[in-house]
Amino acid sequence: MIVGVGIDVVDVRRFAETLERTPGLAVRVFTPAERARSVASQAARFAAKEALAKALGAPQGLLWHDAEVVSDADGRPWLEVRGTVKARCEHLNVETMHLSLSHDAGVASAIVILEGTTR
Repeated sequence: MIVGVGIDVVDVRRFAETLERTPGLAVRVFTPAERARSVASQAARFAAKEALAKALGAPQGLLWHDAEVVSDADGRPWLEVRGTVKARCEHLNVETMHLSLSHDAGVASAIVILEGTTR
């Protein structure tokens, strides 16, 4: 059963400008591995974290570093969760997370679908 769905889009140019104006933002939002990626890839990962928060019901108290977008050897992204995000997933009985990322024509987007069981 679908537990939650979230989607987000980010203007890559505006995101890059924000990172330039606020250098600490990247450290606050991204893990070291995420920070090593291109700005377009970071924008997509930011969109993924926002989409995940929406799919989880946007509760207060989620920490940015408690959700990390990682990729397998083929480049397929997935969400690795811990701490506050993992606790929220457990509260909602999330069993499976689906993630799709895209960045093209200056826009980065992400969609998250959460599957689980009812209590």
